[in-house]
Amino acid sequence: MRQHSWIRVGAAAFSALALFALGAVPQDTQTVDAGGMKFQAPKDWKSTPPKSAMRKAELSVPSAAGDKDTGLLAVFALSGGAGGVTANLERWQGMFKDPTGNVPKLEPKTIKSKSGVSITRVEFAGTYTEPTFGQGAPTPKPDYRLLGAIVETSQTSYFLRMTGPDKTIKGAAGAFDKVLDSIEVGGK
Repeated sequence: MRQHSWIRVGAAAFSALALFALGAVPQDTQTVDAGGMKFQAPKDWKSTPPKSAMRKAELSVPSAAGDKDTGLLAVFALSGGAGGVTANLERWQGMFKDPTGNVPKLEPKTIKSKSGVSITRVEFAGTYTEPTFGQGAPTPKPDYRLLGAIVETSQTSYFLRMTGPDKTIKGAAGAFDKVLDSIEVGGK
């Protein structure tokens, strides 16, 4: 009789694990609506007030052990494409310098979310200089990383830019890719 009850417990645990692997068990996520584009982000990525009207969402990404700065996921929604995918990727690329003082190589990848949304994804690392748009002198930040993604629709382009200390952003890369996989936009 005891052996039979262990089999039932084992089968129940296996079923729960299978459901979790298939995504049927609720994850520890939050839904973020960024001006018509929705996605799932980890609950420990705290929403903060956007720094500008162009930003539709900002999430603070917890720092990795040893990093003093947190990461930041900023989501922009702009009608008309804001110069197109290539121009925006090159703008992000220009925010970084490698140890020799050159911009890192641009290697975009095209992926699709679960709902079929086409996304251009890119990654850069090195010394990061965030644009200040006339709001003071920029401060170069060594050992930083950017994970970026662009979603174009017929009316709006969405830009997801996650920046922060290299270790923090590397540690959040898997979660960032899950964010991208969960993206949904009206009319795709």
